[in-house]
This record gives sequence, C-alpha cells and structure tokens, in this order.
Amino acid sequence: MKTYDVIKRPLLTEKLSRNKTANLFAFEVDVRTNKIEIKQAVEAMFKVKVLDVHTVTMPGKNRRFGARVTEKQAWKKAIVSLKPGDRIELYEGA
Repeated sequence: MKTYDVIKRPLLTEKLSRNKTANLFAFEVDVRTNKIEIKQAVEAMFKVKVLDVHTVTMPGKNRRFGARVTEKQAWKKAIVSLKPGDRIELYEGA
C-alpha cells in the first residue's frame, strides 16, 4: 500500500486538542492497514519520529431512511504519539 493511501485524513477532536502536551495526533486510516504501516506513513509524510501507535476500529452506526435501516461503514482511527519536540504543522492553526 502506498504512503498516501494509508492516511485518509487528520482528526481534530476536542479531547486531543486539550492534550497538546502529550504530543498525540489522530488520523483516519485505511481499515486494512496495521500499526507498522501507519508508523512508516506518518514518518514519511510529516518527517517526524513516531514513538507509539494505537488503533481503534470504530463500528458503523445504524441509519434510518424511512422504513429502511442501513449501517454506515466501519472505519479505523489511529492515535500516534510523537517524540518530544516533534510537531505536525497541520494541527498548529486549529
């Protein structure tokens, strides 16, 4: 899998923005990736040193359209901790 196919988008959450001192950043990633691929992709894209990766598979939610009930697709979230002193510029303005 290519580097830019692994990470879909950054996640800007209130919980992570309160915890800036812990140097944690969250991304929505492809469901088929593992922690090693996520670590390599973040290091290549942002030129930082990743210390740890935690992944969570978020279940799809039920949606109702009239009498029909469907389920949204499940997605994967990765929470990445960086070496102290490393920053990701993408989050600085948020």
